[in-house]
Amino acid sequence: VQLVESGGGLVQPGGSLRLSCAASGFTFSSYIMRWYRQAPGKKRELVATIGVSGGSTTYADSVKGRFTISRDNAKSTVYLQMISLKPEDTAVYYCHTRVQLTNVWGQGTQVTVSS
Repeated sequence: VQLVESGGGLVQPGGSLRLSCAASGFTFSSYIMRWYRQAPGKKRELVATIGVSGGSTTYADSVKGRFTISRDNAKSTVYLQMISLKPEDTAVYYCHTRVQLTNVWGQGTQVTVSS
C-alpha cells in the first residue's frame, strides 16, 4: 500500500498549483481520500476529503473557495487544485487514506508561497 505525492513547489502569492497523489497496492476506488498539511511548528490539519465516487467533498474553512479536491479512479490518483494561494498555505501537503483500520500516508510534498 503506497501513496506518492507530487506537484509541490515555490509559487508567488495569488498563484496556483495542482498536487497529485498516486495510489497503489489497494482498491483505490473503494476508499475515501484526504489531503492534510503541516506547517512548521504547527499540528497537521485536514484540508480536504473526497468520497469514493468523487461526488462528496468537504473542505477546511481556511481553503473553501480556493482549493478543489478531485479523483480519477481509473488512474488511482487524487488531486488538490489550489488557487489564490496565500503565504499561510505554506506547508508540507500529505495524501492520506485508511485501509483496513491502518492509516496510510504519503511522503509529503512541500508547497511554499512566497514572493
